[in-house]
Amino acid sequence: MKIEAIGTIESPFKRLEDMPIQPSGAHGKRGRIRLNSDLEAGLADLHGFSHIMVLYFFHRVKEVQLTVQPFLDQQTHGIFATRAPTRPNYIGLSILKLNGIEGCVLDVENIDILDGTPLLDIKPYVPQFDQPDGVVRVGWLEKRAQDSRSARSDQRFT
Repeated sequence: MKIEAIGTIESPFKRLEDMPIQPSGAHGKRGRIRLNSDLEAGLADLHGFSHIMVLYFFHRVKEVQLTVQPFLDQQTHGIFATRAPTRPNYIGLSILKLNGIEGCVLDVENIDILDGTPLLDIKPYVPQFDQPDGVVRVGWLEKRAQDSRSARSDQRFT
């Protein structure tokens, strides 16, 4: 398997301590995605979508942790029951508002990603595909999900 960065994500968050832990806590925060110039043709028709899913590499993570104490809880949980970055493949996912595209640069909003993060992929967000019917359980986050709007990152996962 071979995965390479296809661009770089620029955001106002230079330090982990300032960064929201989810896009819900980054309302109105703007950033840019700089796609490698040889991939510009791949952006054709993306302007017609209001939101995109962005996959990226948690480049500041140094180790895998299979159990973690996530930002929104005092209890330890398995990594796959959290969105913590110390995952086996260090891959992150955010759904961002797409404000515009100029050349290879995407203007995005509600960004919760550290400045300089390597971009892995961009996909259009389509509610009919991406919002499954019948979601009724969110596990241990049931009483804590709203806290993501004010929570900020820290050094626990570097």
